[in-house]
Amino acid sequence: MRILVWALGAFVTLIVVGGIALQFAIWRNGPAVLSAIDRVAGGSRNVARLATISTGDHPAQKIIVWGPENPDSEGPALPVLMFAHGGSWRSGDPEDYGFIARAFVPEGFLVVLVGYRLVQDGAGDGIYPAMLEDTARAVDRARQDIALYGGDPDRIVLAGHSAGAYNVVMTALERQWLGRLGMDADALAGVVGISGPYDFFPYDSPSTIAAFGPAPDPQATQVGTHIRGDGPPMLLIHGKKDDLVGIHNSRNLAREIENLGGTATLRIYPEMKHNDPLVAMAAPWRGRRDVVRTIADFAHTVSGTASGSLPDNVPGTATAKLAR
Repeated sequence: MRILVWALGAFVTLIVVGGIALQFAIWRNGPAVLSAIDRVAGGSRNVARLATISTGDHPAQKIIVWGPENPDSEGPALPVLMFAHGGSWRSGDPEDYGFIARAFVPEGFLVVLVGYRLVQDGAGDGIYPAMLEDTARAVDRARQDIALYGGDPDRIVLAGHSAGAYNVVMTALERQWLGRLGMDADALAGVVGISGPYDFFPYDSPSTIAAFGPAPDPQATQVGTHIRGDGPPMLLIHGKKDDLVGIHNSRNLAREIENLGGTATLRIYPEMKHNDPLVAMAAPWRGRRDVVRTIADFAHTVSGTASGSLPDNVPGTATAKLAR
């Protein structure tokens, strides 16, 4: 009996210690932990890392290309889904987002994970507009090189979570960032913003103050200043319980785009918080939510690669006009 009690105590201790260690790991680098869990729970899904390509002199300026492990060399070029990570413009690395590739490559995409300069330890590398310049550089480099890996440079969909959502939405709406590189933002097939901050002035958090505080024209940093009705079609995803980035950010943006004659889809998940849509793209949670399917259907539709459409029977969601 004494041995049984000792063994049970040891088992409980291991669980507690393991739980604390897991929470610490998530606190230190949640996406890396999520990607590791996804890799164990879901396997490789026949997805392979194909290349890491520099987009500038800074180590953070890079893209990572993922595709099928055994590509069909005689098949058509794949549409490209480019994903920019979140992290309040001060943390994050595309190296930690392999689960995004394992979610979307099997859906028929080449996936490009986007890195950009960050505001770290008081360094000014990532101060606005660095994140937009780097996102545009990533798109430009993908257009130049993606055909080498089986992707179609004329069918690029930008996506991002949180700070990354701001990056991709601004890059698509404010023509100058791609225009400086000789590209037309309207050539993008579409844009997906997930839990994105689009209206955050006056700056009221350490991260926005650090990244945008030095900007000479604060209003120029806000998405609302650049909304237009002739931009690429957008899908805006947001959790109704998001207490970090308010749901009004996506609601207002979708409404204002529509008011200008543009096309936008708003998908609200009633029970989700800020990071839940991201978690829903990783195994073992991937099959319990329709986040991946919603994004894949949108991206295929705007790319002209499938007749996909967004599901209309998801309780508690709101759908605006979708370009077809």
